Amino acid sequence: MRGLRDYCGKNGFKTAWLGLSGGIDSGLVLAMAVDALGAANVTAVRLPSRYTSDLSNDLAAEQAQALGVRLETVAIEAPFEGFLKALGPLFDGLVPDVTEENLQSRCRGALMMALANKRGGLLLTTGNKSEYAVGYATIYGDMCGGYAPIKDLYKMEVFALARWRNAQQPAGAPHAIPEAVITRPPSAELRENQTDQDSLPPYELLDAILEAHIEGREGRDALLARGFPLESVDQVLRLVRISEWKRRQAAPGPKLSRRAFGRERRYPITNGWRN
Repeated sequence: MRGLRDYCGKNGFKTAWLGLSGGIDSGLVLAMAVDALGAANVTAVRLPSRYTSDLSNDLAAEQAQALGVRLETVAIEAPFEGFLKALGPLFDGLVPDVTEENLQSRCRGALMMALANKRGGLLLTTGNKSEYAVGYATIYGDMCGGYAPIKDLYKMEVFALARWRNAQQPAGAPHAIPEAVITRPPSAELRENQTDQDSLPPYELLDAILEAHIEGREGRDALLARGFPLESVDQVLRLVRISEWKRRQAAPGPKLSRRAFGRERRYPITNGWRN
């Protein structure tokens, strides 16, 4: 919260924007922004797609109301369809894949940047360290923005901080982050019935491997000696290695750990070394 408030103050930003998905990351960032800047200076935006659940929309509205934040809604279906139509001749005969998922995220990024440009204010990104570590974020999509308040928090730390923030609410006050936001399975909602664990190990395992590898500087042999599953270790180390180029383009954020990306942990984008 101090980092966010100082960054805004020292760079002339009085207001902030963020996309509010009904998920844990954006929920925590919204609570943090309200604490740092005041509810009147924060605008949340829902950006529903054809895959966005009613629960996500409802939880975003519930949190915005609880925190007294203005909530806007901008559907991404029209720009997404526009991209698909424009690319149709070149995509003809190709099976839909992560390309179409990333297009949805990039529609959201472009719309949020346009709002911040037109109306003024700092656009906050909501990615966490676990996602940035393994590249589970869309460059020029959900990574768009000027400041990333939780980029140095692992996913399990995000959950813990959200629970801690709710515990600070006055007796009888609604939760700053709805309980269902914290307990629901994380999902990017870029395809039907998607969850993060379709692509990644469970976050408890992922974060344990990442902390040992990044903070502890442990390589493959040391991680396997700890008893981590071979398949998960090789998957995570590969993703960390090939995602450096994304991290180099990520928005700045506060240092919270022993080894923050871009500060203590600096690796070349391209190299032939394997760990």
